[in-house]
Amino acid sequence: MLYQLFFLLVPLLALIIAVRLRAKAGTSQKRQNLPPGPYSLPILGNLPYMLKGPHIYLTQLARSYGPLCSVKLGTHLFVIGSSPMAATEIMRSFDRVPSSRWVPKAGQDGLQEYSLIWATQCTEHWKALRSLCRNELFSAKGLELQAYIREKNVDEMVRLLKFKQGKVVNIRELVFASTVNILGNICFSKGFIGLDCDKKESRGLKRALYRLMKLGTTPNIADFYPIFEGLDPQRLKKKTLDAMNESFSVWEHIIKDRRDAREADKGVGLDEQDFLDTMLRCGFSDLQINQLTVELFSGGTHSTASTIEWALAELIKNKEAMLTIREELMKEIGSTMCIKESQVSQLPYLHACVKETLRLHPPAPLLHPQAILEECEIMNYTVPKNSQLIINVWAMGRDPNLWEDPLSFKPERFYGSKVDFKGQDFKFLPFGVGRRMCPGYPYAIKQIHLMLASLVQNFDWCLPNNMEDLSKLDMSENFGIISQRKKPLMVIPKCRC
Repeated sequence: MLYQLFFLLVPLLALIIAVRLRAKAGTSQKRQNLPPGPYSLPILGNLPYMLKGPHIYLTQLARSYGPLCSVKLGTHLFVIGSSPMAATEIMRSFDRVPSSRWVPKAGQDGLQEYSLIWATQCTEHWKALRSLCRNELFSAKGLELQAYIREKNVDEMVRLLKFKQGKVVNIRELVFASTVNILGNICFSKGFIGLDCDKKESRGLKRALYRLMKLGTTPNIADFYPIFEGLDPQRLKKKTLDAMNESFSVWEHIIKDRRDAREADKGVGLDEQDFLDTMLRCGFSDLQINQLTVELFSGGTHSTASTIEWALAELIKNKEAMLTIREELMKEIGSTMCIKESQVSQLPYLHACVKETLRLHPPAPLLHPQAILEECEIMNYTVPKNSQLIINVWAMGRDPNLWEDPLSFKPERFYGSKVDFKGQDFKFLPFGVGRRMCPGYPYAIKQIHLMLASLVQNFDWCLPNNMEDLSKLDMSENFGIISQRKKPLMVIPKCRC
């Protein structure tokens, strides 16, 4: 016990000494024209106030201190932009001065060079990797070739819901399983999760992806106090590595068999059936395949499932919007139960509902932090070297200066509007902006539109326990890498056919 106590106290004492030594630096910083912000506690900074939800706390700061404010979290200074002008200035700063993407300490050491998401710099290798994904997976041609996979898996989801008619269903779990299987078929020509969530075979990849998301949302003391970086006191680095390896084990035999087949035939005459074939043709090592694939699954499943869950919850709660979208479906598609992806482009009100959902419930409420490597000026404020810059998308989506009645679900605000999510309208950035914008957003939007249209077209939705007052539907949220409902949407499907 004494040894363990000594082990914990020595770093803490060193930290206190370091904080005191930085006092002079702190005094000089006060003379700088820093973005305004709240008083910060010694050593902790403002970390205790983040517990109720970082996006909520930072939005409250914006209301008190303005669209560009600063907050001390541990030893790091974070500068937050919460308006289109602030977001524009932050993006310009990335072009003016050297910057580096912030990578959590729990991330795997040495794998940034193979990573699409966690690469700290926009290297030539990163650009080539992003270009490969954009051309092979997310291009118009690639999306068209994948359409039958999405349609097939959505039809399987609808059939299961018809079988479960009258029973309580966890929409998040079901949609998550479908999104995993869609990606599985695109990448490996194989689905990995049984749609019936009670089946034991659902535990492998599903459990690993949920563990990765949970680990990604766990505050890491080493991220705020670099002195702890080498200690990994919460063992988050090891747990993340274990979850990554658990994911790898799901498809490692597929990679081996496919690689052996290509080597046996020397790659001659082999047609590319999926993205694995593309990666093998490009000479990817197993480590590169594993890293990129787990990032695609992590980034393309939870966020999509959460957005569809939020959208369906908003439509259940807002009867007029549900009625309008059904009238559009009947007018443009008819009574058919099997919707084709090519038909979804004919549904502008559906598109407006999805945009309104993304405004209120952006998948990433805070865009990923970027570290400025040289002192710079933003909106006439001094931003010190190594400050972390964040754009608060959640705050902008609920700003009454940007949106009329911002807390209400009103798809009409997007109906016929040119405001889009492609990173051009800085008041609406659900998929980010600039070089680091989510490359898979065209894929995500295709999937969200098709799934939501199918759920609305095929079923009426009731809440458990005969809840008739839909206004009482709990819409509270949990904050993490993505924004999810605090309580999963539990609903009862009733066939409309």
